[in-house]
Amino acid sequence: MPSYEFFAQFYDSLTDNVEYEQRADYIINLLEEKHNHQMGLTLDLACGTGTLTLLLKEKGIDVFGVDGSCDMLSVAQQKSFEKGFNTLFLCQQMDKLDLYGTIDTCVCTLDSLNHIVDEKEFEKAIERVSVFMNKDGCFLFDLNTVYKHREVLSDNSFVFENDEVFCVWQNTPADNDIVEIDLDFFVRYNDTYKRYSEFFRERAYSLELVKKT
Repeated sequence: MPSYEFFAQFYDSLTDNVEYEQRADYIINLLEEKHNHQMGLTLDLACGTGTLTLLLKEKGIDVFGVDGSCDMLSVAQQKSFEKGFNTLFLCQQMDKLDLYGTIDTCVCTLDSLNHIVDEKEFEKAIERVSVFMNKDGCFLFDLNTVYKHREVLSDNSFVFENDEVFCVWQNTPADNDIVEIDLDFFVRYNDTYKRYSEFFRERAYSLELVKKT
């Protein structure tokens, strides 16, 4: 999987519309209030720059984060220090998850599992979570749908701009409901712009396959 070396620098400013605060409240309410599940020790899988991880921590959840990108985790760790937290972050790929002990809850948000494009690796990632899950534990995740990949992402392009960066997002459909994504970042330095590029792929999985897994 990609390291998101450049994306990590701009990820937070480009995702400021995600409404992490509401997302954190929704997760806690869904698990603890609606499903009567006490979150206990919680893993934020594919935590990225740790925004959700740290919000959950602020709300009293005993949480740590795992992500496959050292660059993303570097940002997460810095944010944790600035908040006065001593948060554990581990650099691991989802399908190779290897924890020191068991957990009560795992959350994996923002279509992170879609970044696994190999079906066997997708199944392995879910299996690895189950290995470390305590009895009656809960794994809460979201996924982009096949519809979104075929109709929304498809071969479309998107442009994002803020005071830090100008970003062009270009999609190319591939087989097996995979979308290849090219990101070009243009960063201004005085009177010139420097271009950085990232490439990754996402795959949509059918509900039937997810249930089977």
